Amino acid sequence: MPEQRDTPGPLADREEAAAEALTASTTPETARGLGSDAWHDLRRNPIFIVSGLLILFLVVIAIHPSLIATRDPLFCELSRSLDGPAPGHWFGFDAQGCDVYTRTVYGARASIAVGVCATLGVALIGAVVGGLAGFYGGIWDSLLSRTTDIFFAVPLILGAIVFLSMITLSGIWPVVLVIAALGWPQIARIARGAVITAKQHDYVQAARALGAGNARMLLRHILPNAVAPVIVMSTIMLGTFIALEATLSFLGVGLQPPTVSWGVDISAASDGMQFRNAPHILLYPAAALSLTVLAFIMMGDAVRDALDPKLR
Repeated sequence: MPEQRDTPGPLADREEAAAEALTASTTPETARGLGSDAWHDLRRNPIFIVSGLLILFLVVIAIHPSLIATRDPLFCELSRSLDGPAPGHWFGFDAQGCDVYTRTVYGARASIAVGVCATLGVALIGAVVGGLAGFYGGIWDSLLSRTTDIFFAVPLILGAIVFLSMITLSGIWPVVLVIAALGWPQIARIARGAVITAKQHDYVQAARALGAGNARMLLRHILPNAVAPVIVMSTIMLGTFIALEATLSFLGVGLQPPTVSWGVDISAASDGMQFRNAPHILLYPAAALSLTVLAFIMMGDAVRDALDPKLR
């Protein structure tokens, strides 16, 4: 009688495939959090890469403008007033005979410093006010929300013009303080909504049931999950505040000479006759300002797309 051999059936085939799949998955992929997942997307976003490189370049020359501009931005020769580009002076000269290239490079320092410091102040005030209003609710929410509404009623540009026209101090800090004092309500609204949404999640309710205090829940469980919208809006507002500083300087209530900034140079070049005869005195500082604002807005859009789960 011939010997019978066992032949694998469909069940055996399925078991073997399952074993192979189990073996192949012995090293599972590490789960990524929101920050890691956002960074993973940002590294593959060309808009983020281009804007990030441009912002990095602007920050470097703002910190060390002498790396690419070796002249003194305050040194002027009236004999070369409104002269066009020349060897060693690629952007020409302004009405005072100052080198436009050097002033454009050095103008990044004051303009970016105002934008960064004002954004930090706005983000801090807005996050604290909005976070407390959203977390505690009740009378605190009503009080802080009505305070926010009062500041919302004051137009930012008009309020800045009024306050700066009454301040006799000069330099970047009065401009920064006025912008921070008037520009925080939008961040507060966003932070309030994000905190209200975050505190409804199950893990916050579980922490509360386990006896976690308000400070622990707010700092450890709520803020890390509510900070993304604040970061996005702050990045976009940074470019807006740089443009606002230029606007205030153009109107004569922001930064004042001898401070070197793009707004000051645009204001000095606003004379129609000078611009018709020498358009370069306005073209280069205005182009630098536009590129900077565009870079920060592009960065904010890229960060928003990466951090917002609804856009995935």
